[in-house]
Amino acid sequence: MLILFGILIVLACVLLGFFVLIQNPKGGGLSASFGGFGNQVMGVRQTTDVLEKGTWVLATIIAVLCLTSSVFIGKGSAEQQAPVLQKSAGSIPQPTTPAQQLPGTVPAK
Repeated sequence: MLILFGILIVLACVLLGFFVLIQNPKGGGLSASFGGFGNQVMGVRQTTDVLEKGTWVLATIIAVLCLTSSVFIGKGSAEQQAPVLQKSAGSIPQPTTPAQQLPGTVPAK
């Protein structure tokens, strides 16, 4: 499930970067490169609206996917780490010999 979220987040990020790079900060953007053709088919205003709406939609999708994936990350990592911690706690050797007295200390009575 985490792999699916990761793939979707990366895909949305790439598309968002593409949408942002296409836009011209002064309003020209994609429609300016097509000249008169863009005005006849889609219109200048409609092109910028589609790119702006696409940017907001992709940003929202990324935010929702990141928040949703955090729910699954917490569950998956806790289930996977619990057996490892139990195994490592059970394999710690217990001291079998009594602790030796350090030189220069008085023995406890």
